Amino acid sequence: MATTPERRLTESGIEVKPVYGPEDASGPAEEPGEFPFTRGPYPDMYRGRPWTMRQYAGFGSADETNARFRTLLSRGQTGLSVAFDLPTQLGYDSDDPAAEGEVGRTGVAIDSVEDMARLTAGIPLGEVSTSMTINAPAALLLLCYELAAAEQGVPGEALRGTVQNDILKEYVARGNYIFPPRPSMRLTTDLFAYCAERIPKWNTISISGYHIREAGSTAAQELAFTLANGIAYCQAAVAAGLSPDDFGAHLSFFFNAHNDVLQEVAKFRAARRLWAGIMRGRFGATSPRAQALRFHAQTGGSTLTAQQPENNLVRIAAQALSAIYGGAQSIHTNGFDEALALPTERSATLALRTQQVLMHEAGPTATADPLGGSWYVESLTDELERLATELIERIDDLGGAVAAIEAGWMQGQIEESAYRWQREVESGDRVIVGVNRFTTDEPERVELHRLDPEIERAQRARTQALRASRDATAVESAVAEVRRVAGSGENLLPALREALGARATIGELCGALRELWGTYDAS
Repeated sequence: MATTPERRLTESGIEVKPVYGPEDASGPAEEPGEFPFTRGPYPDMYRGRPWTMRQYAGFGSADETNARFRTLLSRGQTGLSVAFDLPTQLGYDSDDPAAEGEVGRTGVAIDSVEDMARLTAGIPLGEVSTSMTINAPAALLLLCYELAAAEQGVPGEALRGTVQNDILKEYVARGNYIFPPRPSMRLTTDLFAYCAERIPKWNTISISGYHIREAGSTAAQELAFTLANGIAYCQAAVAAGLSPDDFGAHLSFFFNAHNDVLQEVAKFRAARRLWAGIMRGRFGATSPRAQALRFHAQTGGSTLTAQQPENNLVRIAAQALSAIYGGAQSIHTNGFDEALALPTERSATLALRTQQVLMHEAGPTATADPLGGSWYVESLTDELERLATELIERIDDLGGAVAAIEAGWMQGQIEESAYRWQREVESGDRVIVGVNRFTTDEPERVELHRLDPEIERAQRARTQALRASRDATAVESAVAEVRRVAGSGENLLPALREALGARATIGELCGALRELWGTYDAS
């Protein structure tokens, strides 16, 4: 929170009074589990369904990440979350020259169904829910997961999890896009329809504010831009002939849990209230499951500091508590060393233990919406709802989220907020402990994760061996069918599944679509 002697403001610009009273907020009238779900999507919240501890992990090859997953599961983690390396996220195989030096560096390298099978080996996919942070090639990675599960004997109907599949925020904040927005939206809605038929328990999109906040947005902007993107996906799904009650039940959201604990709690409450009104008012959804916003939260990576990194343990715990009091359905807590490197096994375990201590020792599961009725929290909830509504109306005036992104409006708003935050840090108006106050000259001694360069060489060799061993004629025919379907109005995922089953690679299929659709150039 930025402060002066006279005024205190949240980073969304909300002025904070010294004391709040009953005149500042009326408070929600509904019970938890009732429209508009301000107090939570379920009547008894964590008493009946504790949040899922879903630690995000991925590095090196499928074998190394599989070992980390097994370790986390053995230590009490209750769901998987896959981080993919940059080449995979951008649709390049590990042996592509563009991938050199990046294979396995920021996540796991997955080039084919065989890599996915190694990633999930020994993990019962019919029992564990899996989240995959993948966007531009999301359909391909989900199909690889479906095929790998089939090899385990697990049908698509039994699979549970979420694929991020939120391409709009890539144009706004993160930058890991491949194709232009409109063909990318086609892939998104094709995945909606495919999962409704073949993987009905799967959440087909995780509409993500997390990366918008990481890029420097305020809490109000994170809320507004995320929901505006959600509106665009719903409009595209309706245009494709899908029912809001059907696809709406499989939407999920992904928010940042940042430092200002009570503002974050209010943000999550306002998000549920706003989305329920959007689904009912704009799209005519009548199913409570389609109206109720469910979300995953991750603690704020951009808040972690390389200076005095053990301070990050406190930041992470406070941020996780905001997500818990805000009613998250699943949570990832960052490793304290992530400003310096990928987390070590020790720091990943400490991050998991943070959630376990909060769940079992801090008492947050006893009652639903424990901060509901606080005059300050209710006032913040109302104010964030108001600010986000104004921003959504501005986006509507610009022609919707896709048009606002194409015009660079959302990006410009985030850049202004990020610049303002940085100026406050540099001036000392915003205190960052260990960075601009309470500093020390003592060297930090922290064990860091080191990536073995042999992993990249081995991954390239595996992909080349796959190409040498497969039926080249079958692959060529399957890729040709992908090109044909991509130029038609048919759902593209069945053709992609057949090509992946023939052992076409992620990079080959993305390359075929690049030739047809082109690539997006932000400049």
